[in-house]
Amino acid sequence: MILSLQLFSARNFTPYTKIIASLGALGYNAAEGYFGNFAEANETRAALDAAGMTMPSLHVPLEMVETDPDGVKTLAKTLGVSRVFAPWLHPDHRPTEAAGWRAIAARLVTCHALMAERGLAFGWHNHDFEITPLADGSVPMEILLTEAPMIDWEADIAWIVRGGGDPVDWITRHGARITAAHFKDLAPAGEKADESGWADAGTGTMDWPAIHAALKAHSRCEILVAEHDNPNDFARFARNARASFQAL
Repeated sequence: MILSLQLFSARNFTPYTKIIASLGALGYNAAEGYFGNFAEANETRAALDAAGMTMPSLHVPLEMVETDPDGVKTLAKTLGVSRVFAPWLHPDHRPTEAAGWRAIAARLVTCHALMAERGLAFGWHNHDFEITPLADGSVPMEILLTEAPMIDWEADIAWIVRGGGDPVDWITRHGARITAAHFKDLAPAGEKADESGWADAGTGTMDWPAIHAALKAHSRCEILVAEHDNPNDFARFARNARASFQAL
């Protein structure tokens, strides 16, 4: 399992080329890209190469996978990406009933085929809203995994907790689908409000030794992706996440 870092965490501390250089100096193996890196793909790849890093995974909007699969292939080739994850649904596009989630799953089936035809693995990255049960008791993430049985899952562990789930239970039941996971953490209730309640990976309330052990025992997770959705000090977060990973 290699350590990566989601560059979304650094969006307030750009340029990304400088961020990537600093990650390489800290000993990171890889970075995970997102739409903020698309316009500078060539520069991003050059920075990764110079830092001795790779970009095995990339977040790509679902609509781009659907409408421009060749563009995704070109982007992936430039960055050296082998795994594409669709990462999010705008609140206006999130179904409130199971039928709507089955329709999302059908789109994911199509996207998987489009990416497979182009030599890329494809999966979904969760937030909290896929974990929280709907009014009828069904759980969106369960629907996606059941109705789109060929897709991978990049499990965002802290969002599972924020959605009311038990991460070890989810990993135990669905680990065969997990090929990457987000390494992030939650601050104690009422703390770190200036960082939206997030903590540096491995320093908060989550039992990462148990979670890491579950990932190793029950999943196909190849990439642990450090992330902090709103750090006020990126360098601190990157250092702490690296140290926590080494301690696991």
